[in-house]
Amino acid sequence: MKILVVDDEAQIRMMIREYAEFEGIEVDEAADGMEAVIKVRDQHYDLIIMDIMMSRLDGFSACKEIRKTSKVPIIMLSARGEEYDQQYGFELGIDDYVVKPFSPKLLIARIKTVCNRYALTQEQLRELEKYKKQQQQQLPERMSFEGLEIDMKGRDVYVNGQKASMTPKEYDLLFYLVKNCNIALTRDKLLEEVWGYDFFGDDRTVDTHIKMLRNSLGEYRKFIVTLRGMGYKFEA
Repeated sequence: MKILVVDDEAQIRMMIREYAEFEGIEVDEAADGMEAVIKVRDQHYDLIIMDIMMSRLDGFSACKEIRKTSKVPIIMLSARGEEYDQQYGFELGIDDYVVKPFSPKLLIARIKTVCNRYALTQEQLRELEKYKKQQQQQLPERMSFEGLEIDMKGRDVYVNGQKASMTPKEYDLLFYLVKNCNIALTRDKLLEEVWGYDFFGDDRTVDTHIKMLRNSLGEYRKFIVTLRGMGYKFEA
């Protein structure tokens, strides 16, 4: 496994390197976002750890550039723990968000978990696609809830006739909620089914994406009901 650690603090890079190499992980370093983008273009990495506040090119901008050509897993590492920062990171397509100060051992555990999720063989990927198609065939291709239309086959969502701009994870979350319409779903169940059995995140990941999904649905956010102390359900 080879990872790229992007941080303008040499001590942070050194600390992560020491713990990662102890676990047998090969580590490359970049001191800013610009250097990271160039390295990703020229080399293969199994995962990137990206700081936000850096000179030349910040972490968010670097993620945007990297996502244009690569699906490599990205863990955002930052002292900025505000919800909107985390939400923005997930909208850009990051896979996890770790707030400084952090536990190096916990970070290594997150690295392994995220990498394991992406280590599916081609056969597993084909089986997964086959399963998704089977699941989609069990539901109507197009479902309507008042002015909310969901095109299961085309993976499109329309709000009062206007196509909604949603992230892939928002769609996956909505699809699962609709498939289990009127069934109470715990946060753990949503993490397990939408993110995967070995996802290392916590309840805040679900809550953040539910908030994003509700914003995308506009007035039809009313269909996603919060179950206090438990989770959510699509109620229609």
